[in-house]
Amino acid sequence: MGKLAALGPRLGSLGLVRRLEPPRDLEARLIAAGRPGGLRPRDWMALKAGAGATACVGSVAILAAGGVPLALLLSISGPLAGFVAPDFWLARAVRARADAALRELPDLLVLLRVEIEAGVAPVRAMGAVAAQFDGPLAVEWRRVATAVDLGAPQADAIAEMAKRVAAEEVRAFADTLLRTRRHGLPIGPALGAQAARARDARRRRIRERASRAGPKMQLVVALVLVPSMLLIVAALLVSQLTPVLDPLA
Repeated sequence: MGKLAALGPRLGSLGLVRRLEPPRDLEARLIAAGRPGGLRPRDWMALKAGAGATACVGSVAILAAGGVPLALLLSISGPLAGFVAPDFWLARAVRARADAALRELPDLLVLLRVEIEAGVAPVRAMGAVAAQFDGPLAVEWRRVATAVDLGAPQADAIAEMAKRVAAEEVRAFADTLLRTRRHGLPIGPALGAQAARARDARRRRIRERASRAGPKMQLVVALVLVPSMLLIVAALLVSQLTPVLDPLA
């Protein structure tokens, strides 16, 4: 998908593709996904159009091969599937980036509290803590620290960080920073409580994934291991019965 994303700006320069109106929330979804390939909404719509056109070529070939109802259905649904497929990939990229941010959030919050209680300013402490990590949330923290060093208002930099990560816990952290800064409240206890909640949420997500993995493992056992064992048993039975059946033949 990354190679296809590189084609987006080129396709977006086509006059016909420029007429496609992007959805209102597309910009926010691209930002939450880390803006793959540096794509803008117009580029993403061009990529979707290109995927639909590519699928249309295959649909025409299927339709030309035979006139059965299934071929007709595939030829009609192919372009539509190609057009919407990039959106499914984008939604998955947003979830994956948010999950990666939530995995490192508790550790970042614990170290951030230590830095702040040692007397470091919150934004500068975010940059120092984020330098020890390489996940998407650490990248956003370093971006906030760099923006503030370059003269950007702290409130704007923190608010933009919350927009770039589609996770409720990250937005809650941004709200905590802004609220304590606005009212002059101590931030250490708030960060400690939020870190505890983030650890509980991480453990809950791990348990949920483990519970969902159980049925998948049972399906693999039922479809792969059980037939394999039955084939082994059948082979053993055949090898035992062959000497008995030969004299009768």
